[in-house]
Amino acid sequence: MTDHALRALSFDAAAAQYDAARPGYPPALFDAVEELTGRPLSGSRVIDVGAGTGIATRLLRERGAQVTAVEPGAKMAAQLRGTLPDIPLVRGFGDALPLADGCADLVTYAQSWHWTDPARSVPEALRVLRPGGALALWWNVSDPAVPWIAAQDERLRRELTYGAHGAGGRARRLPDGLESVERRVHWTRRVPLDTHLANLGSHSVFLVLGEEATTHFLARERAELLALFPDGVVEEAYAVELTVTLSAPDSSM
Repeated sequence: MTDHALRALSFDAAAAQYDAARPGYPPALFDAVEELTGRPLSGSRVIDVGAGTGIATRLLRERGAQVTAVEPGAKMAAQLRGTLPDIPLVRGFGDALPLADGCADLVTYAQSWHWTDPARSVPEALRVLRPGGALALWWNVSDPAVPWIAAQDERLRRELTYGAHGAGGRARRLPDGLESVERRVHWTRRVPLDTHLANLGSHSVFLVLGEEATTHFLARERAELLALFPDGVVEEAYAVELTVTLSAPDSSM
């Protein structure tokens, strides 16, 4: 199994940790989705692919969307089912969506597009979208303009050869030839240091690194951050990177 595949499947082992520690998304993100798609979320049929434990699914429903979650991992899906029992849930992958043609107004990928093969996932998203529907991809990326975040990311790159705060820029891009618009939404959250470290440890690089190495790294990180945040409360800063692509309108109309 490739490293990419191992990391993609690794989240199942930490579903509860992922759900408890990962950040959500600010209201301004969903305002931007509505603006760029030209359609309110309320009443829209939304397919949330790679839904994980339902962090984005929950927020989409709170905006009035009729959401169906698609998630391949058994434990991630079970966590979603436990907290959102009334949300329709389909086990599947973005590269082969088990859904009918033209069934959605919006297909979303929150923090999950980089685990797909765009040569397959783009046609699948366009297939399940109605004419004039939209594909929206977004990621919470820790803001490197904040000095302590830049320093942490440098430690991660140096010690783990990995940028921990999001998928690489190329992985977040759609294939050439698709017209898309992009938006960046900045926001912050204040969390206990333990939550910040649990969030960090829920990234795939740690989930496949092994318990001993992960424990050592996070212990050193705790000491670094306590020097900066002696009250034990960390202010995380994010820039949500959003990309929206509209499907072609119905030519018969």
